[in-house]
Parts: sequence; structure tokens; C-alpha cells
Amino acid sequence: MIAALTGMGLSAAAGLNAYIPFMIVALIARFTDVITLPSSFSWIESPWAIAVGGLLLLTELVLDKIPAIDTINDAIQTFIRPSMGGLIFAATTAAEDIDKSTWMGDNPWVGVVLGIVVSGLVHSGKMAARPAINAGTLGAGAPVVSTAEDGASLGLSLVAIFIPILVIFALIGLAWLLVWMWLKVRKWKKRRLEGSGPDRHTERL
Repeated sequence: MIAALTGMGLSAAAGLNAYIPFMIVALIARFTDVITLPSSFSWIESPWAIAVGGLLLLTELVLDKIPAIDTINDAIQTFIRPSMGGLIFAATTAAEDIDKSTWMGDNPWVGVVLGIVVSGLVHSGKMAARPAINAGTLGAGAPVVSTAEDGASLGLSLVAIFIPILVIFALIGLAWLLVWMWLKVRKWKKRRLEGSGPDRHTERL
């Protein structure tokens, strides 16, 4: 159960930023004994994987804060974030030291599927909210929201590894936040359209 919560938390974090949970798992596994990855996933903590992951993370941090470019980046990440979620879920649940259980380790496909689903749902929410936020704030909200998402991904990753029992509450909070942001900007756009309606009618006259 603890391993599953850890996997879910990291997968959700990957839905916001694919490379933050990857880098955290890789660095913790390489430099501490908190996570001991099985041989099939040991490449994650290799120097070359950490170097590539770090480069991709820096690229993501920049592109995701540029209006319009962030939407294109989200479209590309549709294939990457769920895949990363599946990978991280499978890797961490296969690390038996998390909860001394071998079931998830013996059935890695379960972790892959769950990781893809969780990460995909979070990514879908992010992808739906971001264009509305960009349109509602004329692009000014992109860097602010992106920074908040990065912070949420970092915090969720750390909670998933060190305090996995809190993942349930973190996921509920994340879902509420994504829905709230989308509804807030939608309401703002509706008011803006209603406010400009009479002006357009006057111009036709």
C-alpha cells in the first residue's frame, strides 16, 4: 500500500513536470539508501541518465513558461509525461525497501498502467487549464502558473517518497486546484465577453 501511494504521488508529479520526479528518484537512489532500485531500473541512477534528465528538466522549465510555446510543449509532453509516470511508478514500487512487499515488484505491469493513468489524468487537467489561463491573462499567467506547477511537482515528489500517507490528501488538493483554476479563468472570460457584447452591437449599428 505504501509503495502504491509513493508511485501514485510520483506519477501525479510527472503529470505536471515529467522530469522533476525522475530527477528526484534518480538522485535519491544514487546518493542515499532511501530508495534501492532493482537491477532492471538501475539505469535511472546512472550518471548519463541523470545528465540527460537534468538537461531535459532545464529545457522544460524554460519552455513551459513561454505563452503559446507552453501549449505546444504540452502537446509534445502528452506522450512523455504519462510514459514517465508509468516508468517512475513501476521503478519505485519495485523497490522492495519501500514497504517490504514483493507483490508490486512481481507484477510491474500494474505499476506501469497505474502510473500512466494517474499521470495522464493530471497532464490532461494541466493541458485543459493552461490555454484558458493564457487567454484569460493575455499570457501573463503562464510563468506564474508554470512556477506553481513546478513547485507542486517538487513538493508532491518529496511527499510521495518521505511521507507517502499524505499523497491521498495531496492528490485531492491538486485535483481541486486544477479545477478551480480552470473554472476561475472560464468565469473571467465569460465576464469579459459579456462586457464587450454591447460594444460590438453598437459598432454594427
